[in-house]
Amino acid sequence: MTQAILELKNASIFQRENLVLSDINLSVNEGEFVYLIGKTGSGKSSFMKTLYADLPLRQGEGHIVGIDLKELKEKEIPFLRRKLGIVFQDFKLLPDRTINDNLLFVLKATGWQEKEEMMTKIEEVLEKVDMKTKGFKYPHQLSGGEQQRVAIARALLNDPELILADEPTGNLDPQTSVEVMKVLQEINKSGRTILMATHDYALLLKYPSKTLKCDGSKVFEVVQKSV
Repeated sequence: MTQAILELKNASIFQRENLVLSDINLSVNEGEFVYLIGKTGSGKSSFMKTLYADLPLRQGEGHIVGIDLKELKEKEIPFLRRKLGIVFQDFKLLPDRTINDNLLFVLKATGWQEKEEMMTKIEEVLEKVDMKTKGFKYPHQLSGGEQQRVAIARALLNDPELILADEPTGNLDPQTSVEVMKVLQEINKSGRTILMATHDYALLLKYPSKTLKCDGSKVFEVVQKSV
């Protein structure tokens, strides 16, 4: 039986005092690729931020990668984030370090100590996204698509159970978006669960999959034809 890797019951999401989304009931199972769509301002980012505990879950129930979001304490947030891979729209790479050093920084920050093990892991994740020869470069020497591949590699460093990709193609041209999407598809085929927020409907048509929609302060599953 497939396990739910994310489950929300009667959950409401707040941005400070403002109710953004209410009465959310959904589950994402291991191995699924799920889109989260909705207009700008519909609550997609607040939804994602709640999942990686940037915003607290104040109402309802929420479990993600075996962790209770409602009971989560501040000091436990790094532990949660180690079990998640997070990919941002704007890459969030450190500009003053090479790609290898960017990835090394994350490994050290998450408790890795053996230099040799760290370098092996960095090579492994860069190979997965076809960037193995670019580790010595700085972010500004890479194209947007290459930077996003590195950001995906960074998300894979701690073998996450779930990857949260927040508009990963938002800053990319259509051709590059498709290339990044292919990388995410490959990662999903290898058994990783991915939840991807996007407003790029061309990708949904090209790579149909389970789709959740934020609209009118609700989140619900939609049939792709009605997207």
